[in-house]
Amino acid sequence: RCHHRSTAMLDVPFLPFCAFLGTLGLLCMAMVGIWCQHWRGGFSLDGSSRTFNWHPVLMVTGLVVLYGAAALVYRIPKSWSGPKLPWKVLHGSLALGAFVLAVLGLAAVFCFHNSQGTPNMYSLHSWMGLGTVLLFSCQWAAGFGAFLLPWAPTWLRALYKPIHVFFGSTILMLSVASCVSGINEKLFFSLKNGTMAYKLLPAEAVFANTLGLLILIFGVLVVAALARPSWKRPDSDSPDSRQVQDVLGG
Repeated sequence: RCHHRSTAMLDVPFLPFCAFLGTLGLLCMAMVGIWCQHWRGGFSLDGSSRTFNWHPVLMVTGLVVLYGAAALVYRIPKSWSGPKLPWKVLHGSLALGAFVLAVLGLAAVFCFHNSQGTPNMYSLHSWMGLGTVLLFSCQWAAGFGAFLLPWAPTWLRALYKPIHVFFGSTILMLSVASCVSGINEKLFFSLKNGTMAYKLLPAEAVFANTLGLLILIFGVLVVAALARPSWKRPDSDSPDSRQVQDVLGG
């Protein structure tokens, strides 16, 4: 009885949780934009450090926030009944949008490095980030072939579905790790002189560290939502699914 009562107290409806998560995601996007605009000089396409500033904005927006939204599409209760195709298209479109933003983010950092004569792909952050984007591209292509193309057999979809779900959460956490390590790396490179050294924790360091923590919290909450059994879409042939459809249908 005590266990049931404590579980009920911790139960959070999906839609308020989703609204909170959306607000947190928008806050992360706003903060990375403010950081690059206020402390890093703004944005441009001239190959300078202002070109680089597109990199963190596009990566946080695409690989974390938009990808997190794509991952939660099938947790929306309205997606549990009726045809799945519109929700598949929405899920795939959000993921594709996240991938496009990530590619543009990579183009920004490569453009900056090449114009400044800086070597590419030498840090752990760069390895992790590029690996995440490559894994993301494979995930999207495999998901498109298995779930959106009409000739994929049912047995193949059933076999690949848990793999797709696993790598979805894995890619999100790798994205979070890449963004957080990138923020830390940028602070180490930028805050060097005696008046604003990183170890003295200037205002920019406090702001960017807070941004990194919020990105981490966002990713953890998305993975927690994906793992919550009561928010998973029931299988179409299960008794739970039929019961949900009866409730949603009135």
